[in-house]
Amino acid sequence: MTGFLRVLAVDDEPPALDELAYHLRGDPRVARLHTAGDATEALRVLRDGDVDVVFLDIRMPGLDGMELARVLRRFARPPAIVFVTAYDDGAVDAFDLGATDYVRKPVRAQRLAESLRRVVGARRVTVQPAAPAWDEDPTIPVELAGTTRMLPRSAVRWVEAQGDYVRLHTIDDSHLVRVSLATLAERWADAGFVRIHRSYLVQLRLIAELRLVNSGYVVVVDATELPVSRRHTRELKEKLIRAAKQDWAR
Repeated sequence: MTGFLRVLAVDDEPPALDELAYHLRGDPRVARLHTAGDATEALRVLRDGDVDVVFLDIRMPGLDGMELARVLRRFARPPAIVFVTAYDDGAVDAFDLGATDYVRKPVRAQRLAESLRRVVGARRVTVQPAAPAWDEDPTIPVELAGTTRMLPRSAVRWVEAQGDYVRLHTIDDSHLVRVSLATLAERWADAGFVRIHRSYLVQLRLIAELRLVNSGYVVVVDATELPVSRRHTRELKEKLIRAAKQDWAR
């Protein structure tokens, strides 16, 4: 089989990234290759679509390769990790993280081919494990003053669409993230987030009030009024009533 692996290569040094990408593109098993110059850019790529394997440098500014690998382990479908580094002092930590391979720089085409063979072999025998408990509250990478931080989903109160981005509102801050509101509405439905408007997604349990104002409804979350569209009003009322009944039954 040829051309079936989706690959992401991450390295903060452009010459090293170019060399890695050159060798990966030359392997017939690689169907699509993405590149990223740091962890933040890598997470943007991963938000836009799944990949099968990440070839990852370790020593990078900001979120380093080991920290990024820990984030990737929390994905519902985590990609395989192959560390590509000039140093050998991270091998133990790499394999503790479940890395498929650990490649020393300078990279060689034959060595990368062996890594891809290991990735393919692991995919053939992998059985999807039960999701661990900490996956119930996944984290979202956000940027603060040039630093990537991991924001727990449980800290998000409501979400506002802003073009191709959304703004995640917490109790005392907000963060702009490149993902569509429709995508979050689908992924976060099981966590209690409900669509109230084409531009708003709200944590149902945090709605303090549903109020009629002029010709439409608003909900109140953390003293902030958010509009409810007509198409979502009935469904929202039903969900609020069901939630209240469940609370009474406890």
